[in-house]
Amino acid sequence: MQTWRLIPLLDAPGHVQMALDSWLLTQHLQGKQPATLRFYTWKPAAISLGYHQHHWAKHWQQVTWQGAPLALVRRPTGGRAVLHQGDLTYSVVTSGLPTNRLQAYKTLCEFLVRGWRSLGVELQYGQVERGYLRNPNCFGTATGADLVLADGSKLIGSAQLRQGSGALQHGSMPLFADSALFQQVFGVLPQRPSLPLALTPEALVETVMQALIAAAGECFAADLHVQPLSDEEWEAVLTHAWEEGKGNRKGE
Repeated sequence: MQTWRLIPLLDAPGHVQMALDSWLLTQHLQGKQPATLRFYTWKPAAISLGYHQHHWAKHWQQVTWQGAPLALVRRPTGGRAVLHQGDLTYSVVTSGLPTNRLQAYKTLCEFLVRGWRSLGVELQYGQVERGYLRNPNCFGTATGADLVLADGSKLIGSAQLRQGSGALQHGSMPLFADSALFQQVFGVLPQRPSLPLALTPEALVETVMQALIAAAGECFAADLHVQPLSDEEWEAVLTHAWEEGKGNRKGE
């Protein structure tokens, strides 16, 4: 059984979260960090853009949420834009995955399938849809790397970055998104997955997170060791965020 690092739930600005994910992958490739699982939320709310996404609505830079402008943040991974408000994001950094990209996605997504199943929610992989690249909204379409409910509505959108033998995969799970904000950003109402979990937002996040942690231990044959970031690690991450600066942030 491998020992994995489990970083406690973290609320932080989007550019810091992306810098931390990128830093963890770099450290893992250098043999300085074990495989790592973490969950986080975006504070303040933000829109993340795929690494290769060059077109998005100009009005996004004027959208506000709770009196503050929505940050536009560049992810190190591909895919389309994701609105991060009322969602829970997971992140996995590991190595030794199948070379086939879709198979690698499925290897890392299995803990999501198993974890949600333990909560009474059955998920299946999406099918590549026409127009995916023309749709700026990640949750407007599904691919083989995404997880959808029985009615076809998308619950989890994931994106991956491969570097050498290592991989970073992170994904968003919209749990209690604000419909008005979503419509303001994308011009459509969000799909509303019917989840059999009548909980407060805080309790829902905790319930989902614990189910996924348990499933990850089983799927990855991992002993998950809880280890918060040290002061020295925070300093390195924030330096990494500063150095990437404009490369990872748009409008923040």
